[in-house]
Amino acid sequence: QVQLVESGGGLVQAGRSLRLSCAASGRILSINVMGWYRQAPGKQRELVATTRGGSTNYADSVKGRFTISRDTAKNAVYLQMNSLKPEDTAVYYCNAEGVYLTQIPSPAGFSSWGQGTQVTVSS
Repeated sequence: QVQLVESGGGLVQAGRSLRLSCAASGRILSINVMGWYRQAPGKQRELVATTRGGSTNYADSVKGRFTISRDTAKNAVYLQMNSLKPEDTAVYYCNAEGVYLTQIPSPAGFSSWGQGTQVTVSS
């Protein structure tokens, strides 16, 4: 299958910045969309930002503060988070959807999640 590994979380003060990274590995043939989601304690997982082809999509709560970018050669996606707020505190998850080569071998679709990285913003 396809594995995603995130890095870059941590504890920061409000107003500061963090950059999250996520790299996909495996027998990947193509990745159609990559994105970031987050889940705060007691809340459902929500979309933060996605990138598909040359287009990007952001949650209203992060527009103007967060920027998603992708390195297709490295099968990687990044999330630059500026002007962080305490309400941004959550576990951030990377997601990727695309096509990979199975053991048969034959192409098959995948949708994979990373293990999550904690972002804590103090006031």
